[in-house]
Amino acid sequence: MKPTQQKQFDKTAFQNSVKKHLTSTYATTLQTATSRAWYLAMGRALAELTTFDLLETEHDEKIRHAKSVNYLSLEFLIGRLTGNNLISLGLYSQVNDAMNELGQHLTDLLEEERDPSLGNGGLGRLAACFMDSLAAQEFPCVGYGLHYEYGLFKQSFALGRQQEAPDAWRSVEGYPWEVARPNLAQEIGFYGQVEVYQENGEERRRWVPGMTVKAMPWDMPIVGYESDTVYPLRLWECRAIAPFSLASFNNGNYFEAQHALIDAGNITKVLYPNDNHEKGKTLRLMQQYFHSAASVRDILRRHEEIGHSLESLPDYETIQLNDTHPTIAIPELMRILIDEKGLSWDDAWRISSKTFAYTNHTLLPEALETWSEALLQHLLPRHMEIIYQINHLFLKEVREKWPGDVSKQRKLSIIQEGFHRMVRMANLSVVGSYAVNGVAALHSNLVKRDLFPEFHELYPTRLQNVTNGITPRRWLKFCNPDLSELITSKIGDQWPTDLDQLEAISQYADDPQFQQQFMAVKKANKQRLADWVESNMGIVLDTNAIFDVQIKRLHEYKRQHLNMLHILSLYHRLLNEPDFDMAPRVVFFAAKAAPGYHLAKEIIYALNKISERINGDPRINDKLKVVFIPDYRVSIAEIIIPAADVSEQISTAGKEASGTGNMKMALNGALTIGTMDGANVEIREEVGDDNIYIFGLDVDQVEALHANGYNPYDYYHADPLLKASLELLLGDEFTPGEPGKLRVTYDSLLDGGDPYLVLADFAAYVQAHEAMDRQYRDQAGWAKKAILNTALVGKFSSDRSIRDYVNNIWKLEAVKR
Repeated sequence: MKPTQQKQFDKTAFQNSVKKHLTSTYATTLQTATSRAWYLAMGRALAELTTFDLLETEHDEKIRHAKSVNYLSLEFLIGRLTGNNLISLGLYSQVNDAMNELGQHLTDLLEEERDPSLGNGGLGRLAACFMDSLAAQEFPCVGYGLHYEYGLFKQSFALGRQQEAPDAWRSVEGYPWEVARPNLAQEIGFYGQVEVYQENGEERRRWVPGMTVKAMPWDMPIVGYESDTVYPLRLWECRAIAPFSLASFNNGNYFEAQHALIDAGNITKVLYPNDNHEKGKTLRLMQQYFHSAASVRDILRRHEEIGHSLESLPDYETIQLNDTHPTIAIPELMRILIDEKGLSWDDAWRISSKTFAYTNHTLLPEALETWSEALLQHLLPRHMEIIYQINHLFLKEVREKWPGDVSKQRKLSIIQEGFHRMVRMANLSVVGSYAVNGVAALHSNLVKRDLFPEFHELYPTRLQNVTNGITPRRWLKFCNPDLSELITSKIGDQWPTDLDQLEAISQYADDPQFQQQFMAVKKANKQRLADWVESNMGIVLDTNAIFDVQIKRLHEYKRQHLNMLHILSLYHRLLNEPDFDMAPRVVFFAAKAAPGYHLAKEIIYALNKISERINGDPRINDKLKVVFIPDYRVSIAEIIIPAADVSEQISTAGKEASGTGNMKMALNGALTIGTMDGANVEIREEVGDDNIYIFGLDVDQVEALHANGYNPYDYYHADPLLKASLELLLGDEFTPGEPGKLRVTYDSLLDGGDPYLVLADFAAYVQAHEAMDRQYRDQAGWAKKAILNTALVGKFSSDRSIRDYVNNIWKLEAVKR
């Protein structure tokens, strides 16, 4: 922190501000205030500092006239802000002292904060890391998301089964770090019809919406590390414009009186509603358009307020689409430029196509977003017209490139033909963007080779790679303070903004004293996690055991059920092989299954029932324990990741675009067991073959096995350990008196065809674990590998990712304040 900024912190003024908020904002007294009230008052007092810097940054003439990136994402898993912001502000120790004098412990107050529930997985966590790195390096930016009233859901378990409850993350008091910006509100339309009219002898078109709502912005501060720069994460909340009809109410029609309010409130009520029914699909598309339209209007407002011409929009603004959820922003910008600003199609397209860039996050066909043409036509009639015109002009290009090749036109068309015509949002994103990137070297190559080969041939410079990264401020300095202090004692304190400096730690990898210090930190972090598990779940853990961790969304391609089969194999061997020996092991899971994903929920149920049985089986003698931590979120990850010895990154090769949990755990000294998938490939390049455990089929072998006709029964009958492990799911070993309760997973792997090749990779996975088990018994050798993992993953800083975007795609300049 700059010395001048440290002087600016007036402890007495801060304490007075906290006390003022206790009484005037939260109507309590020093004597009666709860810990939660103290946390809220402290948060408000701190937010006053960041809101001042936010406004100063916003009105800084140098920044207003610089090029900025607008990061559009329907998810931002930012985690709890208070502790992280104190680190970035350089005020952690000063605020700790100030609160101590008021009789409060900062660490206790930080626990009162609920994670802002604005995402459900890696996409949202990545967006948060990118915003942190943009602010830390002082690149002008605005993040645009939605202000969900409820997050994905709050997860609990009842009799082993996932239960979903609304996640009211803001609570009744609101969230202290957010600030309403009503003067920046926008009006957004839906439904209605397109009118044709004459202007200056020319036929023109305009959309007349049938329903209009208000987009109310809330700003959260993204605090630049050790600088005065604060950029906004702007979250749109949907409100009714006329929320209440007094006439209807007076006539006794109470429901009708609030109809507009109810309709509007639903749009930002909850993150990604289930869309396996028509109303869910409509609401999700409304969310996407509401988000995109409000953001595009705000970007144009900023641009024009400064006095810039519309033609110069690409010179001053880039709009980055984080996956296809904001793709409808492309026809929205075209609509505004043509219908509202009066530009010709060609001029509008010239501006729009140089403004948008698109990040692809998936190769899974079912995850590539498509929308029913009929639904789009009904909800956004003018946008559908514009999409038709974009597609018409694009297919002319395709015909010029491949004359007479109808199959190329069919594959590349934005409109997918069929019984129900669909709009392919990924194709629209590629056509309407000047740059498209994948998120790891392997993934980007597969995008070019398998997903968009014709697009790559048509636009050979458009498809690029930017390997994902993680912010070292939150994912080492904040979540692992003991390791951070140990690193700083050896190489100084500049590494949080230059993670490549960690390589200097590798010189201590063979140093017995440093190994001892490093492993003592790991042991303390394991104890912190064990304490959490005991107090919250009642399970007692041995911190000398291997802490084996798989934390990510529950999905077949991520293969939590492969990990489960390995647990069953260890259980079987412990009970049936007298000579079998293994280092004690605790296997941790944390994951949410999408509410409508039946098999994923059955895998959670199976893991919970297996955990109950194994943890209580005296024959196992505590050699093996299984812990499924409920309600996985950023603040839980901050406890688990520093404690991990083993990082499970076991997706089927070619299915995980990148992964960032793999980076976080390696940075914190865990050894990866993984497939040649996503960023695992690049982690292996950085840390070396000796310091990672790679197993299983690679992408080409996966494709060959599928092409030759994969039969899971061949593996089942050929491997006695696999067969015995799988058959444990059929009896009542884990569900006493109720045989067959766990057979859903068994059936999916055999009769269901095992689409993600769990059985094909099982034997190699077991062998990799055996090698890892042997290594763990040599603690000096293990410590060396763990230290080298921390030292050699500097490449995976999101600061480097952002520099790649800045240099290769966005073309921004840092603006120092």
